[in-house]
Amino acid sequence: MLDLWTRVMRFKPMQFPPLAGTYQVLSSASVDDLWGKVVNLADVSWHPLLAKTNVPHGLIPKPGLIYQAVSRLFPIPIKIFVERVLPREMLSVRVLALPGLEERVTYRIESTVCGTFVSYSVTLKGWLSPLVWSVIQPHAAKVASELAHAAEQDQSISPTATRFKRRVSPDWLSLIFLIVGIGEILGSVNSIPGLS
Repeated sequence: MLDLWTRVMRFKPMQFPPLAGTYQVLSSASVDDLWGKVVNLADVSWHPLLAKTNVPHGLIPKPGLIYQAVSRLFPIPIKIFVERVLPREMLSVRVLALPGLEERVTYRIESTVCGTFVSYSVTLKGWLSPLVWSVIQPHAAKVASELAHAAEQDQSISPTATRFKRRVSPDWLSLIFLIVGIGEILGSVNSIPGLS
């Protein structure tokens, strides 16, 4: 009996090598727009893996921040720990979801001549990593492209673009004043002696 108990106590789960993937996409959105999407932890509507978080609007991520999120794939709350932040460049977090699983996620944004590179890297360690990787990998592959798409959509309907469109689109009152003004100018030109 003691021999069986000793074997149970010495049992260690199988060790698997870390599983990792890095997914990149080139975006037409600016670094500021992309970074704004990454650090807006309250709005994860674009994220293929996260459904919602408990972060209040306007909270800026800083190292040491711990917040909760709900996954789209598993209906369980998970804790996310912010490890490192380089403004407008990189955000690194550790996901604390299940015992036997360690997950690290890194977002990188880099401005280039061709556009802005968005990179999403995920690394899984632990004995549960092969099972979890098989589930999340197809969704993790979409994170960078969904982030870029969301930032590009926000850029296309930004307040500046809306104000510009409103400024150049004629409204009826301005058009009437323009026609009346042209009529008065033509009338005063016709009343000049020698021109009629």
